[in-house]
Amino acid sequence: MSGSLAAFGIFFLAILGTPLFIIMSLAALVAFSFSGVEVSAVAQEFYRISSAPTLMTIPLFTFAGYLMAESKSPMRLLKLAEASLGWLPGGISIVALVVCAFFTAFTGASGVTIIALGGLIYPILMKDGYGENYSLGMITASGSLGLLFPPSLPIILYGLVAKVDIDKLFKAGLLPGLVIMSVLSAYAVYKSPKNTSSVKKTFIFKNFLNALRESWLEALLPVAVLVGIYGGFVTVTEAAAFTALYVFVIEVFIYKDLNLSKDVPRVIVDSMSLVGGILLILCCALGFTNYLVDEEIPLKIFGLMKEFLHDKYTFLLFLNIFLLVVGCLMDIFSAIVVVVPLIIPIANDFGVDPIHLAMIFLANLEIGYLTPPVGINLFISSFRFNKPITTLYKASVPFLLLLLAALALITYVPALSLFWFE
Repeated sequence: MSGSLAAFGIFFLAILGTPLFIIMSLAALVAFSFSGVEVSAVAQEFYRISSAPTLMTIPLFTFAGYLMAESKSPMRLLKLAEASLGWLPGGISIVALVVCAFFTAFTGASGVTIIALGGLIYPILMKDGYGENYSLGMITASGSLGLLFPPSLPIILYGLVAKVDIDKLFKAGLLPGLVIMSVLSAYAVYKSPKNTSSVKKTFIFKNFLNALRESWLEALLPVAVLVGIYGGFVTVTEAAAFTALYVFVIEVFIYKDLNLSKDVPRVIVDSMSLVGGILLILCCALGFTNYLVDEEIPLKIFGLMKEFLHDKYTFLLFLNIFLLVVGCLMDIFSAIVVVVPLIIPIANDFGVDPIHLAMIFLANLEIGYLTPPVGINLFISSFRFNKPITTLYKASVPFLLLLLAALALITYVPALSLFWFE
């Protein structure tokens, strides 16, 4: 009876809007107490996470991403991308996809990309002859495109929670990420205006050189990070430290976009607020999910699913539906911490490779940002462009369908995720 009362109390607090990390902490403490396990097990989980060497990559990459988003880096990179690709049919839209993916990969926060780049990209698309629905839908979809590319924070967090090599996850995300980009780029070409000046644009080498001269320090960064990690020159943690220092130096002292005393403290507060939220959820939720694993809840779920799902492929279909619902109801960081420990043992029993599972999970959560009725990107875009949420629903549907098609490829063609390891 007391257990039911405690569960009701926690549920009531959740309805009142109590922060998720508090709900998770209470659930873990109550669960361990009633099962006769010392509640110190929750504190031990905090220690285990804090001692993980890759944990430092989260605040370092986040700080670097926020510095770039707050500087004039988006404008410089957008100019470079436009000079490089703007002459192609659909080139302006492809430019927007590439630049948004770049910033989301570094910030890990979809909302930051939409807020920072939306105001720049939207008038460019409209001026180039794209309709309002396409422009709104493209920017909304682009807000979460970079989550499969290194050094994406969700990839790092997934690796920590699932105990999977983060270097391998970075490699595995490249082809699935490119599949998603290619599908949306093809749609951009299909929707490119046919009777506007954009058709007559040509590649001008002088403009490209000027744009490259202005932004080469920033454009070099992802290449340096990837070569450093995959060339074996640095670890992921060292790459994160280098990235944070490098971006700090170029934005504050070389480009001088940010003032050391006025802007940098504000960026630190904003970026570390996100990191603090991630770490609170991570530590508090892991205690509860570990309790569920100890109680063999995943095995019980697996036994129940076996009555309805008889092979790997139907399981993957069910998993995608489940994760799409999770993705539109929870932020990606909470979903990773809460859901991943539960689905890993079930997926193992169905023969799903852990790295392939990671790509399926992250791709679903990426799409979840765009899924009506409560995908967070829809509300951020509605706020950013002062449009009714129903307008965003309508604008996002074609992009959602395209992303689901890409998700099907990622799910049922494991070689896309495992290409580097075969």
